[in-house]
Amino acid sequence: MSTTTDGPRLGDDTAALTARVDALDRALAVGGARLAPSVVARVVATVDSVRERLELGVDHTVVALVGGTGSGKSSLFNAICGLDFADVGVRRPTTSEITACVWGDEGGPLLDWLGVVPDRRIERESLLDGESEAPLRGLVLLDLPDHDSIAPEHREVVDRLLPQADLLAWVVDPQKYADDALHSGYLRRLVGHESSMVVVLNQVDTVPPDVRPELVADVEHLLVDDGLTGVPVREASARTGEGVNVLRELLATVVGSRSLAARRASAELNDAAALLAAEVAAREPAPAALSVTDVVDRLSAAIGLPAVASGVGSAVRGRASTTPGFGAVQEDAVGLARSSWLDAVTPGLPRRWGQDVASRVASTTEMRLAVTDALTQLTLSSRRSSLALGLTVAAVLLGGAAVLVGSIAVGSLIGAGEPSAWAAVVAVVLVVACVVAAVGAGAARRAAARRRSARVLQDGRAALENVARARLAVPTETVLSEHRTVRELIAGATG
Repeated sequence: MSTTTDGPRLGDDTAALTARVDALDRALAVGGARLAPSVVARVVATVDSVRERLELGVDHTVVALVGGTGSGKSSLFNAICGLDFADVGVRRPTTSEITACVWGDEGGPLLDWLGVVPDRRIERESLLDGESEAPLRGLVLLDLPDHDSIAPEHREVVDRLLPQADLLAWVVDPQKYADDALHSGYLRRLVGHESSMVVVLNQVDTVPPDVRPELVADVEHLLVDDGLTGVPVREASARTGEGVNVLRELLATVVGSRSLAARRASAELNDAAALLAAEVAAREPAPAALSVTDVVDRLSAAIGLPAVASGVGSAVRGRASTTPGFGAVQEDAVGLARSSWLDAVTPGLPRRWGQDVASRVASTTEMRLAVTDALTQLTLSSRRSSLALGLTVAAVLLGGAAVLVGSIAVGSLIGAGEPSAWAAVVAVVLVVACVVAAVGAGAARRAAARRRSARVLQDGRAALENVARARLAVPTETVLSEHRTVRELIAGATG
């Protein structure tokens, strides 16, 4: 519970614990069947229990005044409250009713749960108090029945209320502080709870001042004999008011700290979060593990994609008369590719999460059908290069022209006439052009073959990647995203 200059502010613990409960609730919903049923049952029980306690409120601090007959417990209750409300002396009720004083409001559900009847309740703060009572805002002070009453129902009320209190104030008097009913019946059973106890030596006004230190020392010695160390002992007198302000300051300190109910609820939620944390991995697979490149490589090799791409290139170059095609997709090869994916993404995941990944991704048969369908959409064209064809035709024409012009030049030489210089030059030029066109045609065919082969590889791998992503990666990423959500919710539910 946080504090301000105006006193404790209620609601902080409730809001924080409610957020943690909601986080566990959502983690259970998202995790679903991937969480062990036994763990889910235990977490659900904790969530329900804490939620029920939150409805009562954990921002109040419950302090119980516990004492035996004649200890002046009810008079001390009135002195702390500053009101004459609790019955004292012969006017004390002979029933097992509890008296409660609440500083602030909104304590009704808690008092109902504690079993305080409406006419035994009072709210301490009012407009007349101003801020004088602000340090105790949030305190629920209980006056319990006498623990040594001969009426068994009185002791039953005390036994029921003790575990619910944030602080037990044991009120003793100078005559009966060593009563065995107190020490053997209660105090010795509370070893380990010293931080939630205080002993109030009431009625010190009946003891001479010089005897009080020895009396307090004796009380402390008895507590140590009971196995209780560090339990503070405070002197008080409800009749004279001595020590009452010191007790109020002590109660203000307790109110300023977190309530026992809030600490218990926080501890229970931590235990529940730890149970769920064992149902998830510390982290999800690295992004590199979700790459489909290895699957695409395996599928490419299985369907012979490189060979088909090479065959298309050969057809474009003119070295093959037919265009190659894909054969039947082998289910075993697809199964191996699928298994390699699962082997890469499930290590480190708890068994149930790994099983969920395997159930979400496509089966081997579904993968094979998807790969087959993707291959039918590929275009395997072995159409020759238009540029290469044009250059080939040009080379033929240029070669023919070179022969024709060359024959003219040779004929003029045989006819004993003057050789035609222009014809010889033209013939040489035509031969060179023919050679250039022929070489260009070959280069164009090779370039076109490389482009077509690369395009088949590219389109084929793209088609296989689409299949792998849609059928393997996307379902896996969905499961891992849910796993991450559950893991983060568990972390958020841990105080």
